[in-house]
Amino acid sequence: MAEDEKKFSKQLMGKTVVSKAGKKFGEVGDLIFETRTGELIHLLLVNPTSYTEKLELEKTKEGDILIPFSSVIAMGDFLVVAEEDII
Repeated sequence: MAEDEKKFSKQLMGKTVVSKAGKKFGEVGDLIFETRTGELIHLLLVNPTSYTEKLELEKTKEGDILIPFSSVIAMGDFLVVAEEDII
């Protein structure tokens, strides 16, 4: 992903998260970031798919699924994540 390409957080909300192979994970419900630096840490998934529920992904104490932002490899109509970076 190009470092100089800026996106507003509201542009990411509601986007579908998929793997490189096209497996659907769910949608972006929120972003978790480091307040001091502004660095994005995690995507919080809403409407997770049954496929996602089977994976042992990190969760919040409320049980919401987290996807490390570092695994995002492309942003467009979808957010594409490298599945090998999150499992």
